[in-house]
Amino acid sequence: MLKSQQTENDFFKNTVLGHPSGLFVLFFTEMWERFSYYGMRALLVLFLTSSIVGDNSGWGWPRENALAIYGSYTSLAYLTPILGGYVADRIIGYRWAVIVGALLMTLGHLSMAFEFNPIFMYMGLCLLVLGNGFFKPNMTSIVAQMYEKHPEKKDGAYTIFYMGVNAGAFLGMLLCGYIGESPDWGWSYGFGLAGIFMLLGMLQFYFTQGIFGDIGKKPVYDGETVKSVNESPDEAKRNPFSNFDLTLISIIAVMGLTWVINDPLSKITSVNLFSFNVGNITGNTFVICIALALFLFILVKRIIQYTPILRDKMIAVIILAFFTIFFWASFEQAGGSMTIFAKDYTARILEGNTKIAFNIVNTLITIVPLIIITYVLFLLFNKTFKRFSLGNTILAIAFLIIWSLVLFMLKEQYATEQAEVPATWFGVLNALFIITLAPLFSKIWESKYNPFATYKNGFGMILLGTGFAALAYGASGIPQGAQTASVSMIWLVLAYLFHTMGELCISPVGLSYVSKLVPGRMIAIMFGIWYLAIAIGNKIAGTMGGMIDEITAQYSMATFFLIFTIIPIALGLLIMMLTPLMRKLMHGVK
Repeated sequence: MLKSQQTENDFFKNTVLGHPSGLFVLFFTEMWERFSYYGMRALLVLFLTSSIVGDNSGWGWPRENALAIYGSYTSLAYLTPILGGYVADRIIGYRWAVIVGALLMTLGHLSMAFEFNPIFMYMGLCLLVLGNGFFKPNMTSIVAQMYEKHPEKKDGAYTIFYMGVNAGAFLGMLLCGYIGESPDWGWSYGFGLAGIFMLLGMLQFYFTQGIFGDIGKKPVYDGETVKSVNESPDEAKRNPFSNFDLTLISIIAVMGLTWVINDPLSKITSVNLFSFNVGNITGNTFVICIALALFLFILVKRIIQYTPILRDKMIAVIILAFFTIFFWASFEQAGGSMTIFAKDYTARILEGNTKIAFNIVNTLITIVPLIIITYVLFLLFNKTFKRFSLGNTILAIAFLIIWSLVLFMLKEQYATEQAEVPATWFGVLNALFIITLAPLFSKIWESKYNPFATYKNGFGMILLGTGFAALAYGASGIPQGAQTASVSMIWLVLAYLFHTMGELCISPVGLSYVSKLVPGRMIAIMFGIWYLAIAIGNKIAGTMGGMIDEITAQYSMATFFLIFTIIPIALGLLIMMLTPLMRKLMHGVK
């Protein structure tokens, strides 16, 4: 049986900002991975929908087609962690899974840099999906094991870790977006830059991994039960997958993956794998409904086989995951419909005093966070440079490149008389607000005012809906069916502010609750299940975002954003009403 290896190291003896130095190694590794992911994501829809003629030509796709492939890509990027978590748990361990994943993603970004050939673009997306599957769940699994004996510090640790995620997203969207959208550089350089920092992140992690002691090494199989800090001995009995379970899971996986791939395939080409009808139901709808029914069956079958307390805790995770689906279905409009809104419906040309004001603000929001992150880097160097000089040197080189690119970008922006704010710039605001607000939220989660899980989720959903309400109000003057407009930038700024506060209430805290509620032996696979919920949300986001032209033509742009206002707010109120039930299911976990 899988056994979590215990390290003799006391990680809290060597701390940075009150947390183990190893957390900040993970912070920077995750930062470079998110740099690459969000840097590429910021460009994908813009590249696909940009005209095939012009100084920086794209592929000229319709919005629906571009958002279909965007939704499938982001969905698959969260589905593969289920497999990656299982392989790490059973075969290669967390560390090697992270390294393999980082290598695959480096190759994926390199392939996408050859965007002039569709084969390289599709191959790159496939490599990114596979690499993400190995990388994503196992980074969070290492964090979970580091804090196994300090559960009271987990919420703060995950919030700091999430700050690293968004530091990378901030820099990735800022720099890859600037390079990719610039006619002087182009899409290939934007995609390629993402790959360079993924490579540096992989090397930094590889040469510094010794800081984790025994955590993340190949798992050890020993007997039929596993003893974990958050699991009593009588609940540690194995519940192995039967051949029937594995067969059913395989069928569900094949059906689900085929459906996710077929959606953009049927739109982009003449190939439709489900070109049939069952009565009045299309083949696409029929297949996904069958897959969903089978998934619910296997989920219920598995849960009822666990002991009562563990069963209750797993049900609590599933309830939280259900609401997470709707959060990400709305939140991930950022890379799709909100990017289109920024590009085609927002006034982005600046001159005179407005340009000067923007340059000053842009300089401050770029330089100040980078100084803060660099300060954290020096704190880490002070604790770890002697032991891990090569890994830290690679990290220093990465920061030198970042500073050089940032200063070059700012110099170019000050030199022009007229400025067009890149459409990707607005995505930077989410990461900026995370960096700014994460320490405050971390302190709240660690204080006596730390609200219960349902209230955190409820507040997060309501704040998300409020952000879309701002967009709906800002878009109220856009005529029905309009393809372009010039709405004030303030509405996107407000939307990203509210969305960010909602994200801080739900996303990092959700990971923390999964690690608290399930035993150590199940952490990686349960993180995979959590990412499955996010994957479903991402696919729904792409599908709903792809309806922007249809809804705008029939109703209005404001109506489109009102859909994402009403649903999250209603669900936020609902989950807060479920507080008594969730307290019972979580058995004292706070």
